[in-house]
Amino acid sequence: MTKDDQIPFEAALLARAGPIEALLRRLLDGRPLSGEIARPQRLMAAMRHGVLNGGKRLRPFLVMESAALFSADSEAALRVAAALECVHCYSLIHDDLPAMDDDDLRRGQPTVHKAFDEATAILAGDALLALAFDIIADEATMLPAERRAALVLALARAAGAGGMVGGQMLDLEAQRIGPDEAGIIRLQAMKTGALIRFACEAGAIIAGAPPVDRERLAEFGSAIGLAFQLADDLLDLTADAHQMGKATGKDAAAGKATLVALHGANWARDQLQGLVDQAHALLDPYGEAAALLKQAATFVATRNS
Repeated sequence: MTKDDQIPFEAALLARAGPIEALLRRLLDGRPLSGEIARPQRLMAAMRHGVLNGGKRLRPFLVMESAALFSADSEAALRVAAALECVHCYSLIHDDLPAMDDDDLRRGQPTVHKAFDEATAILAGDALLALAFDIIADEATMLPAERRAALVLALARAAGAGGMVGGQMLDLEAQRIGPDEAGIIRLQAMKTGALIRFACEAGAIIAGAPPVDRERLAEFGSAIGLAFQLADDLLDLTADAHQMGKATGKDAAAGKATLVALHGANWARDQLQGLVDQAHALLDPYGEAAALLKQAATFVATRNS
């Protein structure tokens, strides 16, 4: 994909981000919902700081586009997309903490624990995780109850001990035990890939699509999830902090196990092309309807931030 080819996709990404941002602002309002007692002002401010601070909104985009592939209800997809972004942002808030990756910048702004304090950052992340399941389970997400339950289950599995959180644990252990290639792939599939896999599979769940479609979209998500992390590791090695909006070079300095560290940058670039080809092939049965999702796969692998 050339630089000129990326312009329409980036415009589509930006167009999807607008409604997501607007919904997230409404969901993070300070007024308590039915069944809530109060929403502490400082907590809500910290949650908004961690969520409404820019970002590509790639995971919500994947939810929306995978749902559109099956002509699913766009408003329901929007709410599921917002729920997933809450989980993603909670994970970033906690990852940035001193006990984890210890970062001062996120998207070019102070991380939540720097803008507020560590305890508030922990609670903001906790609250965002709970909010995500609130959003999906709420009847305002106008889907049949069994589809909402399926989405809650799939997101819980993607986010929890067998998914993102488990992958973060493996990543911490990797600094001590130095996993082999299979171990690195497993931890990256969990830490980064699980939520991206959910984002793509969610569209099929929202639409009530047949199991074969759900599995195909999940496999597509797995391919681009691995590509996302591989591109991220490559950027950590080659990009600067201004370009990335966060510190770079930390993986190498910490001796962190990555596929780029194991095989080198040229190998990683070849692998990225292979993953893009795999992702595109998975979507071939959907024809032109999958064009934007195919562009998303290429974008993930060729992005510069």
